[in-house]
Amino acid sequence: MLERLNPASAPAPFSRYSQAVLVPENYRWLHISGQVGCDLNQKLATGFEAQAELAWSNLVALLTAGGMSVHDLVKVNILLTRASDVAASRIIRDRALHGAQPASTLMVIAGLAHPDMLIEVEAIAAKAAV
Repeated sequence: MLERLNPASAPAPFSRYSQAVLVPENYRWLHISGQVGCDLNQKLATGFEAQAELAWSNLVALLTAGGMSVHDLVKVNILLTRASDVAASRIIRDRALHGAQPASTLMVIAGLAHPDMLIEVEAIAAKAAV
């Protein structure tokens, strides 16, 4: 079982995530490349909320393909191109995670691989080997 760490000796998280996650021995690891807000035809959605919903949906699809769920997430990195989207990003992330609290980093960066991309989400998950 993943152990989520938020010790009193470190600052509390700013929102719903864990400061660290400890993974026991004999776990399978899944590293997920950055997911963006495009559909199965690689059509980029219009607007931040639509892109964020698709990015998280794509990430969950990859977790499922790997035999895992959001509760197996160890770490997520969220990259945004606009600081004004931070609040909306947190709401959409919390909805997508269904209460899971992986370690998390949120970055506001100058740009992504395409100028119309507003969000990218990458993750690492781990689950007990069968």
